[in-house]
Parts: sequence; C-alpha cells; structure tokens
Amino acid sequence: MTAPLEEVEDVAGRRGRRALVSVLVAAALLLAACGAGGDGGNGERARTDTTCDGRIDGTAQVTVWFHAGPSAESATLRRQVQDFNRAQRQVRVEVVTLPEQRSYNELVLSAAASGDLPDLLDFDGPRLYSYAWSGRIKPIDSCLSDGLREDLLPSIRQQGTYAGRLFGIGTFDSGLGLYVRPSALRQAGIRIPEGPADAWTADEFTAVLRMLRGAGYRYPLDLGLVHAKPGEEWNTYGFAPAVWSAGGELIDPRTFRTADGFLNGPESVRALTTLQNWVEEGLVEPGRTDQAFEQGLSIISWTGHWRYPDYTRRFPGDVAIVPLPDFGAGTVTGMGSWQWGVPSGGADGDAVWRFLAYLLKPDQIHRMTEANGAIPATDSAVKLSPEYAEGGAERLFIEQLTDGVARPRPRTPAYPAITEAFSRAFPKIMIDRAPVKPTLDEAVEAIDKDLAAHDGYPKGGS
Repeated sequence: MTAPLEEVEDVAGRRGRRALVSVLVAAALLLAACGAGGDGGNGERARTDTTCDGRIDGTAQVTVWFHAGPSAESATLRRQVQDFNRAQRQVRVEVVTLPEQRSYNELVLSAAASGDLPDLLDFDGPRLYSYAWSGRIKPIDSCLSDGLREDLLPSIRQQGTYAGRLFGIGTFDSGLGLYVRPSALRQAGIRIPEGPADAWTADEFTAVLRMLRGAGYRYPLDLGLVHAKPGEEWNTYGFAPAVWSAGGELIDPRTFRTADGFLNGPESVRALTTLQNWVEEGLVEPGRTDQAFEQGLSIISWTGHWRYPDYTRRFPGDVAIVPLPDFGAGTVTGMGSWQWGVPSGGADGDAVWRFLAYLLKPDQIHRMTEANGAIPATDSAVKLSPEYAEGGAERLFIEQLTDGVARPRPRTPAYPAITEAFSRAFPKIMIDRAPVKPTLDEAVEAIDKDLAAHDGYPKGGS
C-alpha cells in the first residue's frame, strides 16, 4: 500500500506530515501479516551495545517501513514477509511502503520528531550517519554473529559503520561503471580496458569520445543528464567519483568540519571542468532521453548496475562494463544503497533482528537481488548469482567493491547538506554551463553554513 507522491507533497507543515505518517502506520497494521523465521544469526556477539541480548519474550510485533522503489523490489519484500510469518510464530512482521522520492526522508524525520518511527527502518545508505549521530537509530553490533560479519562485503560493513559502530546493514550494494558496445569500439580501433588497473585516463577518454563521434555516433557519451535534477542523489552518487579520481574531496576527509579548499579545490574544479568540456564539445547526450544507449545515440553509458538488464536485452552479447575514467589519481567508483536500521525505542531488538537475519540469508539475498538486479551483500550470496560470480558479466562491480576502487559517500552527519549542495551545483555546471569554481564556491558556502549551525556535528549526537 504505497502513498501517492502527490499526496505526500501536498501535505503542508509538520502537523500535516505527522498526520500522514500516522495514517501510513495505521495502514500498515491493516496489511496481511508477512515474514519468515531463522535462528537469528546471533552466535557470539560483539558486546558494544545492548540492542540484542539473545532473548525474545513472548510474541513480538515488528512494524517495518520500506521505500516503494521498483515494483519487483517491493513485491519481493512482501513475499519475504509472508514467508517469514508462516515459518514461525514468535515474531509477527507487518510492512508498509512509503514514497522513495525526497519525501521519504522528510517523513522519517517527522516521524522521529513525533515518536512514530517503526521498529525496522529502510533508508538510503548515506543517511545513516545523520540518523546515527542524532540518536534516531541504535547500533546493532550485538546482533551479528562473527560468521555473518565476515560474510558481508567490506563495502556493506563500511557503509553501515559510524563512529566505530555498526548502525546499518543492507542486503544489497550498488555498482557504477561505463557500459560500452565492444563491437563498435573495436571497429573504431579503440582499446577496451580490462579492469581498474588499465582504465582510460581522462585525456584518453576524451580522445575516445571524439573518435566515436567521428564514427557517426551523435552523442558518444550518455551521462544520465536527464536525471540530473537539482537535489537528486544521482548527481552526487554518479559524479563524486570523478572528483575523487582527480584527487579532490567533497569535504575535509580528516575532520569533516569544512568543505572549503576541498569541494572548491583545484582537483575538484579540474574534474568538473573536464565533464563540462565534454558537454560543451557536444560529446554528451544533453538530457533529452534516458534511452540514448538503447537507441544507438550513445555508445558509452556512465551509469550503474541497474541498467544491465535493459542494455543486454537490447544488445545481447555486445555489452561490456569497464571502469570509470582515471582523472589523475586512479579510477574511483560509487558504492552504497538502501539499508536497514533499528530505530531507538522500538520493539525488542532480538525480535527485529530475527526478521533482518532472515533477509540476510544467502537464498533471501539472492531472491531480492534477482528482483532488483543489485549486487548481493554477502560473499555466500554472490556465489548464487552467475552475473557477479567469477567470470560473470558484472564481476567488475564485485572487484570494485572489494579491491578499494569503490568509495562511500562522506561518512558524516553533514552528508544531507553535502549532497544537497553538490547535487544543486552539478546541473548548474553541466546543463546551465555555469562557471565551475564560483558554482562550487556557492556549494561550499551552503555546506559550511550547515556545519556551523550544528557546531561541526560533534561526536555524541545532537
């Protein structure tokens, strides 16, 4: 039962948003019970918190919030909930789906302010640091077995950790790269990188794009500019890697107390100037369609794992994935996706973990990633996915997540302000052709203003 986005956006003020949250929670309680059992995956615990103590007293009711997302993803979770509830009687799970767009986070913040958060919360990964800092979610180190912790991809552990403690865990991760048509590149005499170690340099990539345009491709590169709207997370997820690859940063990576000299530093300016130059030279699809690769307008697509099914259906046997260009400090890619956290003050932690441990079983991770095409969160689940296993067509995504090529978005409570500023600056630079340095200076001013308002987000919470 998904609330229409229009309904959410029409709600005025905090009182209206809280009322809507209450309606959505009430709606969840009317849904058919759903779920599944398991041993809880506890074993030996890292006793750094008291979220799980190994006991569930009586029958526990667990309410789950989940972003609407792709229909297959939402439908799969509902079936998982149904199976869980049928398999055991101690924990009863009820789920409600909420809008995936920006309204989702607004609903979470409003629900937190009014004490209406669910027992298990789904959220976009980089939001974790703000939620953890403010005390909205609690650490879950005590819930994981050593075996499960070791089975998780390092990127999943990294994304879910704040201030040395694990606050979140995902059942899938993400990958970013360049999709190419090998037949067209070979015909044009262009070499195809075999992995991160021999990624195209930015200069080489510029030459590749010019060669492809000369071969008749109107817009050789699709950057997904159709999705580059102000405030959209795609802008930060997709193109912060270019900044990092050039040696730049979105914020001081040591102190997280200023963006000045980092986001607007020479390396960051150079990376975004290169991207802007590609647009100005007419090498990039200008944001009129999200089908440029399928339509043959573009021969290279800078995007994520989610496009693999569409691209391979369109060009069976003629799609390869290669690393993003090296802007000077090595190729870098994005990582991180939706994950689960346990809100403070909710149901018994062991009851919540019983369901979450079920979702983290290899067959259940495989079930979800078969539905949404994402990267399985554990080594054992990766082995069930031919595309990501050794020799698989999407193996590059696993290599990037495990070999240090992938970087998380800044792990600071200031991330919401960082991504808001960067994601507004990016379309100004790429679509409006605004001057790069002054535009980044404006973004830095917005970020540092937020940092000052929160005293630099000192450890220990708000």
